[in-house]
Amino acid sequence: MATTEFGHTVRRWRDRVSPEMAGLPDGGHRRAAGLRREELALLAGISVDYVTRLEQGRATNPSEQVVEALGRALRLSGAERAHLFHVAGLVPPGRGTVPAYITPSVQRMLDRLTGTPVAVSDATWTLLLANPLYVALMGRHQGNERNAVWRHFLGSGSRVRHTPETLYAMETAQVSQLRAMAIRYPADQRLRRLITELRTNSDRFAELWEAGAVGDVEASRKTVDHPQVGPLTLDCDVLSVAGSDLRIMVYTAEPGTEDAERLALIGVLGTQTLVG
Repeated sequence: MATTEFGHTVRRWRDRVSPEMAGLPDGGHRRAAGLRREELALLAGISVDYVTRLEQGRATNPSEQVVEALGRALRLSGAERAHLFHVAGLVPPGRGTVPAYITPSVQRMLDRLTGTPVAVSDATWTLLLANPLYVALMGRHQGNERNAVWRHFLGSGSRVRHTPETLYAMETAQVSQLRAMAIRYPADQRLRRLITELRTNSDRFAELWEAGAVGDVEASRKTVDHPQVGPLTLDCDVLSVAGSDLRIMVYTAEPGTEDAERLALIGVLGTQTLVG
């Protein structure tokens, strides 16, 4: 049965990924070297209960987004990712859809930037992967909230502080880029549904869309209002991955500043939260 094979495959591949490989603390004594279900759920952005039901074959028809997220969390190769889609009864996304596969080279780069908040998003600004320090800095997002455009126009917003000028620049850039991606990936139904929902439920998004807003994301300094350590101002650079439209967002603090000290403190607090 496909659902049983899918669960067995996820469990088998979970056992081979150590916490260190996934950028997580080891959490003390373990019965096995691999990831716990709680850790896989954290990395994939889904509930522990759902991971349990998938592995036990009690949950059927996992969505494309869930399979993609599990594949990233399990650090699958291209062939393994295709196999995971197959045993889930799905066809891997192909041409005309927004790429979401994170290559091993990008994954290795994130592994080496443990002291820097780093996140990878797809071309629609849907969060694919974030290291623990990024999660500790910006908060954990699940479901629709993983998409930065949806989160801004329809969801809980961001910890980033804005002036009227920076807010307008961000909004126009987000709307402009979604329009460009809709043209580049015409077969992506998920992107079309996202745009339809935003135009229907956000007057501001609809206004900018109809006005043909044009903008681009540029390197900037951002002030993040953190609930535990207070405000800190960081440099934010967005890097592009050639051939995939993936975006890598990197936050850094100037050495020797109070912002650098607060960022280091967030790292300690975030680690304590993960261990606890």
